[in-house]
Amino acid sequence: MSKVHVFTAGPCLLPQVAIDNACAALKDFAGTGVSLLSISHRTKEWDAVMDECRALWKELLDIPEGYEVVFLGGGASLQFLYVAMNYLEHKAAYLDTGVWASKALKEAKGLGDAYALASSKDRNYCYIPKGFEIPKDVDYFHITTNNTIYGTEIKEDFDSPVPLIADMSSDILSRRVDVSKYALIYGGAQKNAGPAGVAFAIIKKDLLGKVSRYIPTMLDYRVHIDKLSMFNTPPVFSIFVMNETLKWLKGMGGVDAIHALDVKKAETLYAEIDRNPLFKGTADKEDRSIMNVCFVMADGYEALQDEFLAFSKTYNIVGIKGHRSVGGFRASLYNACTVEDVEALVKCMQDFEKLHK
Repeated sequence: MSKVHVFTAGPCLLPQVAIDNACAALKDFAGTGVSLLSISHRTKEWDAVMDECRALWKELLDIPEGYEVVFLGGGASLQFLYVAMNYLEHKAAYLDTGVWASKALKEAKGLGDAYALASSKDRNYCYIPKGFEIPKDVDYFHITTNNTIYGTEIKEDFDSPVPLIADMSSDILSRRVDVSKYALIYGGAQKNAGPAGVAFAIIKKDLLGKVSRYIPTMLDYRVHIDKLSMFNTPPVFSIFVMNETLKWLKGMGGVDAIHALDVKKAETLYAEIDRNPLFKGTADKEDRSIMNVCFVMADGYEALQDEFLAFSKTYNIVGIKGHRSVGGFRASLYNACTVEDVEALVKCMQDFEKLHK
């Protein structure tokens, strides 16, 4: 079978070596003769995976002393509640850049005074708000660095006068981050870091324990730090594949090397969108995401949307249908997506143009 070019937004394309090693571990984990699906998380072999995975996170992102990495269930959606539980005492400010940012804000509002400091909702989230000033009287400022549905991305690390918290679910490990500027970085793994089923949190430890409320045990970051992410049974399979994915990334040259490839992929696809008269991008050019490229049929060609989706399948292209709330197309160029994959999509777009000249 010829290669399938996968552009799904999540669960996403993963490195083949991570998949192959996971398949082998399903039959025999670490030479134990026991399947990864049956291994006890209280074994030395599993401890070694957890230790290695934490160490790779710290190495790849150059995480400074005073931070810890934990692995949790529930995805980023549960982290929305974790954030408010652990950090919201009086008031919190959020940057509203899309569906996931607004959902994070909703959870905070359920526990206290939280508000949108700035929003791009007025133009259907096609840009990142600018010109706002982060207030000094809030407990924290929350951002969502990449907006998968709308294809916008924050590409810098803000200087914040208050603890900065970021949902980096969909662009983590795609660029160098100054972790020291953040109180917390969290996200679901199923974009760049691994399969669905596990979330990561990179936590500055000395900023915990500042709220007066009771925090349920399972929602207290301190518990998971103290218990090395094994207060309860961890999502073993998902963490194993995450570890294999991080090993692959290190072997590729790390975050700086993968960033260069990610930029090349995005520039190649955006160039075709801007050139091809049948298509147009939906995000402001200065805020375009290098992870999620969103586009639609150009004015006058809207009726060709379904035809192009069917046409793309003949090129073994999978997963470019836009989110149900916005329509159009979305090509997710996560780390394991290759230049070859992007070139196949570009060729498809060019050949479709020839049919309709």
